[in-house]
This record gives sequence, C-alpha cells and structure tokens, in this order.
Amino acid sequence: MGSTYVYGVTAADVVLPRQVHGIGDPPARLRTLVAGPLAAVVSAAPQRLRAYRRDLHAHQNVLLSLSGSGPVLPARFGVVADDEDALLAQLRTGADGYRAALARISGRVELNLKVSPVEAGLADLTRTDPQVRRLREEVRRRPGYDTSVRLGEAVAAGLRRRAEEVGRQAAAALAALAEETAPGPDVPGCVLNASFLVAADRTDDCRAAVDTLAARNVFGAGLRLTGPLPCYSFSDVPALAGT
Repeated sequence: MGSTYVYGVTAADVVLPRQVHGIGDPPARLRTLVAGPLAAVVSAAPQRLRAYRRDLHAHQNVLLSLSGSGPVLPARFGVVADDEDALLAQLRTGADGYRAALARISGRVELNLKVSPVEAGLADLTRTDPQVRRLREEVRRRPGYDTSVRLGEAVAAGLRRRAEEVGRQAAAALAALAEETAPGPDVPGCVLNASFLVAADRTDDCRAAVDTLAARNVFGAGLRLTGPLPCYSFSDVPALAGT
C-alpha cells in the first residue's frame, strides 16, 4: 500500500459527502480510518505531491463538505502518513484531546479578515492631512528627489494609519460577534490579518458589520472577509502523523 493523504479528523460516524473526491489526477476516493470515537478522513496520496491549485481546492472542498455534517479538525495541505497503523494509534492515544477540540469548534466556522490601505484614499488624504498637503506644495514649488521621497513616505504612512484605524474598528466589531480571535501571519500589503471563530448562524451578521464599515470608510481601507473556512486557526491538537 502506498502513502495515505490526510484531510482531517472528525467523529467516527461521519458520512462522507457524495460526489466529493480527494486530491490527485484522477481525483482520489475518500475513505475513513476509524479509531474508537474518531475517524481520520483520508485518500491515496499521489506519488508526487505538489501544491497545485487543483489539489489545494480539492483539499479545501473536502473539509468544507465534511463540516456541513459536523465538526472537523482540518489538517494543513500536504499531510501524508506512511504508516496507517501509526496514525490510528495516534488517534487512540490522543482521543480526549481530539474530542475536546471537536467540541470546541462544533457549530462554528472560521472567518478571516484582511485589511489593506487603498490608493483610492490618496486624494482625500491630500486634502485632509496637513503634512501631506504641505509636502505636496513644497514639491510643486521646488521639485526634487528628496522632497518627492518625503512626500511618498508621508503618503504611505498616512494611508497606512487610516487603514490601521479601520482595521481596529473592524476587528472590534467582529470580536464582539465571535467566540474567539486568532492573529494571522503578516501578509505583504496588509495592515491586519486575523481569524475569528464564529457560530455558523452568525456569519451573515459578521458580513453585514464588515460591509457597513467598508461603505463608511471607502477611502480608508480595503476590507476582505473570507469564509466560512475550516477552523484551521482554532484546532489546537497534536500534529498528525506525517507532518
């Protein structure tokens, strides 16, 4: 038997979604490895695993389809187990932790918020920021490299300050609707990257809150709310075999 690709951990009585297939070309058939009350959702691993868009999408689609019928602890893309018995042993040994983690995310989804400065706010910034206005006039009167650089730096800093303020407002609005918040890694061009654990029936409220802020701050920041997503940021469980 070849290597086994792991999508995540869920309850043993999981019903695998119909017409949903795993990664690979052709797409692999999904199956479960059951260990007491738990199951790992797996498929055959391709001989050469690469982060192709096709497979990234398939991985995410499997997890989203599974989450429609119950909580699932998602594995990151690329987890391959060479020994299924070792994976089953890990599920048995860590059963209490896995079950607690599943209870934590039951009925919940992850939403991700990214906030970035917007160039559309440049004209408004020029009108309202005294430093930018002064440097712009100076460039007009005495064009030169140094003054142009200072103006560019002032503009970038001003746009970033505006975006950070909008980001604080958006994060506070979502935190009030969410059960947990987790900061994400730095993303180039963004002033905020954060995830929120939200009850599934509150996702529309979260979208409405972000849409309201976006409409009110069209020159302040770009806001992008993504989800529902598998609860990657809120599944604090031991690394699965193969990682």
